Amino acid sequence: MRINVTGTSGSGKSTLARRLAVMLAVPYIELDTLYWRKNWQGASDEELFSLLKQKLSSAEGWILDGNYNRTRPVKWQDVQLIVWLDYGFWRTLRQAVGRAYSRARSRRELWAGTGNCESFRRSFFSRDSIILWTIKTWRQNRLRYLADMQDPQYAHLQFVRLCNPRETEAFLAKLHQQQRT
Repeated sequence: MRINVTGTSGSGKSTLARRLAVMLAVPYIELDTLYWRKNWQGASDEELFSLLKQKLSSAEGWILDGNYNRTRPVKWQDVQLIVWLDYGFWRTLRQAVGRAYSRARSRRELWAGTGNCESFRRSFFSRDSIILWTIKTWRQNRLRYLADMQDPQYAHLQFVRLCNPRETEAFLAKLHQQQRT
């Protein structure tokens, strides 16, 4: 299967995408890994699109983790399923804060070779805060994905909207059952 897991930062995209990749025994591709360079510099669109095309064409199936809306022409060209984690604002914000705290405390490198680590200053007291990004984009993402689900240009795509962890677990159980039959 070729699945794109989407949702606002902090919604649990990466966790779900990794679980799906293991369950389906397909590669896990993280858009952040393709985008971020040393010192929090981002790849150019040309470089990002090239890397994304390469990764998506290198396997029959894959789980793609991330939004990066400008990559839609590439990532949705051959996708079979878009799984949208549309958890409530307060849950998503709580998860984003918890993740930011954990990352800042551990100082673990986020993407190999970049040296990029979260810090308390960056996470909680900066214009580049992932928490601020979550607050600013939660509503926008919700409106955009709701519109995408109704957009005729995406009528050929299958969307699964998961609004809470219970729905997510039911989706995983159903997919697992389908894989076994």
